[in-house]
Amino acid sequence: MTDLPTSDILIPRPAPEAGAAPVIVFRNVTAAFDGPPVLNDISFSVGPGETRILLGPAGVGKSVLLKLANGLLRPVSGAIELLGEDITHLSEQRLFSLRSRVGMVFQEGALFDSLTVRDNVGYQFIQERLPDEKIDRRVRKALRFVELEDTFSLYPSSLSGGMRRRVAIARALISQPELILYDSPTGGLDPVTSTTIIELIIKERDVYRTPSILVTHRLQDAFTLCTHRFDTVKGRMVALPKGETNPDTTFLMLEEGRLIFDGSLHDLLASTNPFVREFLE
Repeated sequence: MTDLPTSDILIPRPAPEAGAAPVIVFRNVTAAFDGPPVLNDISFSVGPGETRILLGPAGVGKSVLLKLANGLLRPVSGAIELLGEDITHLSEQRLFSLRSRVGMVFQEGALFDSLTVRDNVGYQFIQERLPDEKIDRRVRKALRFVELEDTFSLYPSSLSGGMRRRVAIARALISQPELILYDSPTGGLDPVTSTTIIELIIKERDVYRTPSILVTHRLQDAFTLCTHRFDTVKGRMVALPKGETNPDTTFLMLEEGRLIFDGSLHDLLASTNPFVREFLE
């Protein structure tokens, strides 16, 4: 991957101020669908500049948690505060406004097959009826960030799986979101392509410092995020010195709908919880 001037897409976010309020808070959140709880009494927060990696096998409630974070689902109890507003019982109209400030990378990319890459990436701006010139400029810059500017006029069907995922990241970034939610961004991809996607996420994290929640079951992806940084001079991710980890990248882990771990990579590796040990091994 090649480096880009920071002015080439969006204004880099300044370093978070000490003591700044979290961008999202879950307080004793429980979610259920006509049966036992899918999520049970979940509490955690994401602060400015933080990346939270949500680990766990399939079926433990990871994707449900992301939908709660974006207001697409409502909890049966507890409260969720997003960007300073309690969204637990917020009107759909107000939720729609808040969602425009949150970037979402869905599983498999979730692009519209009938729209070009340009219209997929600029979809939000098209709905807001922004001038075509402004949309084109912002779309090109977002695509340049993920190194796919030459796909501007193509349709998703002509792209590889990894390219579609990169287009989905460009769509999430175009409005300079205040929070990004990644739902298994490397799911179904080969190891080489997965590394490319993780490198883009690290680049976004280190250049724009956007807080994020990333759902994955792939330990290699999670550990790479925690042990690498993006070098703007070399234009690629590089490993941190041995034993060091990114202090703003930490882990959450679910077991049967309950949050059983919240901490650093060092704490995760040292955990004696049987479920954590089995997952790691």
